[in-house]
Amino acid sequence: MLQSYMQGLAVGFSLIIAIGAQNAFVLKQGLKKQHVFWVCVVCAASDSILILLGVLGFSKVIQTHPEFVDWAKYFGATFLLIYGAQHFLQAFRTSTGLKPSEKNESKLMKMLLICLALTWLNPHVYLDTVVLIGSISTKFEATALYFAIGAVTASWLFFFSLGFGARFLLPIFQNQRAWQILDFIIALVMWGIAISLLL
Repeated sequence: MLQSYMQGLAVGFSLIIAIGAQNAFVLKQGLKKQHVFWVCVVCAASDSILILLGVLGFSKVIQTHPEFVDWAKYFGATFLLIYGAQHFLQAFRTSTGLKPSEKNESKLMKMLLICLALTWLNPHVYLDTVVLIGSISTKFEATALYFAIGAVTASWLFFFSLGFGARFLLPIFQNQRAWQILDFIIALVMWGIAISLLL
């Protein structure tokens, strides 16, 4: 059981650590200290649901109905192109140099909707969590649930570490240029993922 849990933990971390749209969003909210707890909860809970669906056999449904992933691909690419453009424009505004505490407080519901869109409209999420983790879990048979719990634990640890650990980078982001560079990088990440979805 412990071995299955540790393997799930390792697989979970290996898949989630890569810089993606979701991680970039959590990082920025952590730097701005805006709704960090709820953003982390939504990301981790969404991953948990997808991981459990994969382990319970939902990966077979996705594999037999690839159009589901295709819909997510096109909607997700459109959303990422638009969201990336917003960050690209922010990178060239002088207001991005404001300290996080001075930035306008974004509404919680708006942030959570963006967070949900970045998660559920990204087909990579389905391929990583549902299909890949679901497929790997079949090797553990009787202890597959412990494998899933390990992967879920990795998700919760990672998002909360990223969201609340971001504040340690705040001294760097007292500089206007640092915020501009971050927005520019986030824009490139969003666009890069969008293009990869369409190719």
